[in-house]
Amino acid sequence: MDIQLKRGILDVLVLSTLVGGDSYGYQIIKDLSSVAEISESTLYPILKRLEAGGFLTVYSVEHNGRLRKYYSITPRGRARIDEFLCEWKDVVRICDFIERSRRNTR
Repeated sequence: MDIQLKRGILDVLVLSTLVGGDSYGYQIIKDLSSVAEISESTLYPILKRLEAGGFLTVYSVEHNGRLRKYYSITPRGRARIDEFLCEWKDVVRICDFIERSRRNTR
């Protein structure tokens, strides 16, 4: 899969895990495990990029004597999910066209 396409999909997947409520890194990885294999070394740069872009905010909460970072989706993050879904409809139409074209040349 094209790296830019995959990057965009992973960004939206991460944002989607936050729609139901704030979460932290390990939980996000667990939530995504049924649809995508993602490691901590992949997740944390995504979270930093999404924070820098204003798609999520970060705050810390003490948990078992340590600070745990929680991530919260912003209105801009929710809008990005909606934008992605509209864009994805275009991708599906393009894939359908390619598939039909391929079948017609056999």
